[in-house]
Amino acid sequence: MKITPEKVQELAALSRLKFEGAAAEAMKQDLEKILDMCEKLNEVNTDGVEPLIYMSETRNLLREDEVQQNITHDEAMKNAPKKDSDFFRVPKVIGQTE
Repeated sequence: MKITPEKVQELAALSRLKFEGAAAEAMKQDLEKILDMCEKLNEVNTDGVEPLIYMSETRNLLREDEVQQNITHDEAMKNAPKKDSDFFRVPKVIGQTE
């Protein structure tokens, strides 16, 4: 598949990146290599191959989700720059424009 400079700039805008000059050309070549590699994967015969659900046979062993009190309320409030009795005070952000 052929990647055009316009497609590189479109992808850059979508990902909030900026490519100019040699960087845009390098990105164009990299994208073409990636798409060529994906096309090669289409040549692999996958008949009778079960799709993977997990990458290995083992499952993650996770600890139980239990509530733990690691810091007391007083310790947390001690480090607050601004507080109002039992609550943190923060600047108002609702209704402000950027």
